[in-house]
Amino acid sequence: MPDVVIDPPQLEPGTLRVIPIGGLGEVGRNMTSFEIDGKILIVDCGVLFPEEHQPGVDLILPDFGFLRDRVDDIVGVVLTHGHEDHIGGVPYLLRLKGDIPIVGSQLTLALTEAKLKEHRIKPYSLTVREGQREQLGPFELEFVAVNHSIPDALAVAVKTEAGTVLATGDFKMDQLPLDGRLTDLREFARLGEEGVDLFLVDSTNADVPGFTPLERSIGPVLDEVIARAPRRVIVASFSSHVHRVQQVLDAAYANGRRVALLGRSMVRNMGIAADLGYLKVPPGVLIDYKKAGDVPDDEIVFMSTGSQGEPMAVLSRMANREHDVEVGDGDTVILASSLIPGNENAVYRVIDGLTKLGANVVHKANAKVHVSGHAAAGELLYVYNILKPANVLPVHGEYRHLVANAKLARDTGVPEARTFIGANGAVYDLKDGEVREAGQLDLGFVYVDGATVGEITDADLKDRRILGEEGFISVIVVVDASTGKIIVGPEIHARGFAEDDSVFEEVKPKISAALLEAAQNGVRDQHALQQAVRRTVGTWVNRRLRRRPMLVPLVIEA
Repeated sequence: MPDVVIDPPQLEPGTLRVIPIGGLGEVGRNMTSFEIDGKILIVDCGVLFPEEHQPGVDLILPDFGFLRDRVDDIVGVVLTHGHEDHIGGVPYLLRLKGDIPIVGSQLTLALTEAKLKEHRIKPYSLTVREGQREQLGPFELEFVAVNHSIPDALAVAVKTEAGTVLATGDFKMDQLPLDGRLTDLREFARLGEEGVDLFLVDSTNADVPGFTPLERSIGPVLDEVIARAPRRVIVASFSSHVHRVQQVLDAAYANGRRVALLGRSMVRNMGIAADLGYLKVPPGVLIDYKKAGDVPDDEIVFMSTGSQGEPMAVLSRMANREHDVEVGDGDTVILASSLIPGNENAVYRVIDGLTKLGANVVHKANAKVHVSGHAAAGELLYVYNILKPANVLPVHGEYRHLVANAKLARDTGVPEARTFIGANGAVYDLKDGEVREAGQLDLGFVYVDGATVGEITDADLKDRRILGEEGFISVIVVVDASTGKIIVGPEIHARGFAEDDSVFEEVKPKISAALLEAAQNGVRDQHALQQAVRRTVGTWVNRRLRRRPMLVPLVIEA
């Protein structure tokens, strides 16, 4: 995997350039660019949710800044399914050019358009379904049904004069899916017979042996847990997991309980799914959460967001006693989702907080309340053997997942030289059935922080971490502009230290000595004087207190 920036050469006519912009080395930010003869096709545009070492960040976007000057060349954005890590970045891409066509299935587009409406963007969209073919500029697109943890997911075959690329999106091979919609292996086989020159394949569970369990195996477990719950039940899941919400509605109905949806995204997405017929709501089971207080505790189920420990989501606020629904003794909380890598600590904190409040917390580690939406190793082997792709680029996964997926490809006969383990920004050129690595773009993280997009840098996050972990010290000194001698100070103010401020009396003479030495050497530059204060205080604090706080020296000339 390239670790240095290598500018790719100018793209030759008739060559297809493939650039994974996000989703490699991470579970999120999925986005891939395809370019041929001056035209660009985008597949997916998702977000990544921040981890603990990214304080204050709301979302992380793919770094598609290199496309900013080429938005007129983008012929469309194909969305494989409606999860946030595949559609969440679309509003930010369309800020660059609002009339880029958005292509996807009915549910995928409905969820995306609702998100765009919040950003006051009215898109030009094209609804497609499995078996359909569309031509966007030089790209012929063919859509294939795949099974995932959300209805209406699609794989897409991108056909050009340079060759055919098949991108699976997220998929698994549930043989008894809740909605009856199988991953269409017959179409995969047909595409394989025609020739797949490059296979972009979901890697999330590539290191998990065997096969992903059936989605329908979760229903009886949820039914049992809800049936024996003595008081209220709170189920947390992704706000777009229609299948899981369906199972909760059915289990609640079977046990004589009503269901209240909590969380703006949950209410919005399930309303869309119900309106389009993807969610079958049993009669009388749904109730507005404002009326849930009138329902006896043993007759109510709350369906909420927050299964990943997100600070502002419903479940975290419940654990912190910051929500109208106050969790207490005898309540049952079900976390009906898997852990996204990097979210483990946040989720365990929520579990601990709910347990301290007296709740019985049921999660994947102690009950079968969730199955993954991604193909495990056994399923991937089947797909490789059916497709027989010429070249393979594992996508959608952390580095270990990509490596495991590449090994599966090699085990089924794909030559090692034709199996690529890349990074975001890697450039691959396809022509005449051959793929070569053509360069490496310098792509980073684009942080959404409140109303700002891309303004926060890694340096800013480092400052935030220092403030949160090491504390803050300001030093104010007033010096004579002509002589450099100290007139007032130094005054030291500290935050985030257990020690009394009197401890800093020890360093004040050192600051005065450093400034006096600078004055004697003829130093009058304000920045240079502030750096002298910074070095003096930083060295002392590190040696004396074993801390590396943020230091803000202010030298004022009078």
